[in-house]
Amino acid sequence: MTNHNDLLTQASDATEPFAWDLPRYRVKVDEYKHYWQNGYLIVRNLVTPADVADLQSFAMDLLHGRIKIPGVPDPEGEDLQALYKRFSRIHMLHRQFATAERYLLYPRVLDVLEALIGPDVLALQTMLFLNPPGLGGQGWHQDAYYITTYPETLIGVWIALDRADEENGCLYVTPGSHAEPIYPTADRDHLYAEDSFDDLATVANVSILDEEVNTLSKVARQYPDPIPCLVEPGDVIFFHSHLLHRSYPNRTADRMRRAFVSHYCNARAWVPWNHGQTWEGPAANYMHILGRGQTHLPFAKPKFDTPCAALEAKSATNGEAPARMMGMENGDMVFAR
Repeated sequence: MTNHNDLLTQASDATEPFAWDLPRYRVKVDEYKHYWQNGYLIVRNLVTPADVADLQSFAMDLLHGRIKIPGVPDPEGEDLQALYKRFSRIHMLHRQFATAERYLLYPRVLDVLEALIGPDVLALQTMLFLNPPGLGGQGWHQDAYYITTYPETLIGVWIALDRADEENGCLYVTPGSHAEPIYPTADRDHLYAEDSFDDLATVANVSILDEEVNTLSKVARQYPDPIPCLVEPGDVIFFHSHLLHRSYPNRTADRMRRAFVSHYCNARAWVPWNHGQTWEGPAANYMHILGRGQTHLPFAKPKFDTPCAALEAKSATNGEAPARMMGMENGDMVFAR
């Protein structure tokens, strides 16, 4: 069994480079444009096969009780179907387990995030989805409805641990729908929605599978047919927090659709969110980990000492005055310090 408390154990396949030793992933201009034009981006083979195997092992150790989840009774005596129903989705694992913290702060994922929403990246949340046969699925929703950042810079990252396709419950996205505002529900206004918009409709039953009950589906129908994100283990989907997306239950008899999903935002954003947990002060930024760059706001250091910007303890400006625009006599503008 993998020792998941040994955070920086080298990959079992000595011929495969260790993730922290790999060259940084450099985002292509077309990838950047695709993300901002469509609201999502798939980067193939971003996570190494050895690291995918490590996450798969971690998921199965949690499912079968070989790794104990705090506050959850041991699953001894339960059949596999009962286990699946109990552990189809697990949240905030990075606050309990070194393995989850490691993949929340996975360098090649942070490389892409640095280009899309950075250069300063705050790591907020982890989720493990198991989606076994006959289970899983989530109706139309927008992630920023649940996780608020000011300004809104939230982004989701979906690491595939199995092949995901139409049969076993892959992610479906509606390209271009990230241009939509966040739709509020009657019991939960969102940010500035009530005061800022004149004609923003209220929706109901967000995330419910039934499209007649989940009225956000009416917004999704304004777009062409949703696109299934067909991915292989190690592929990573990056998606905008306003993007309308969903999944369907796993219709296969013997295939899982496991995924490790995390959320991030720009580290300069104010974050009044802590996954339902209390915090002291005006915001919960100090509960979240600075993955890349710098920030003028508080942040947490990784509990298990995973290498990241939070351990470098740099100041926001490194002691330098920020560059500013200065006018010249001829009317041109130049940078000056």
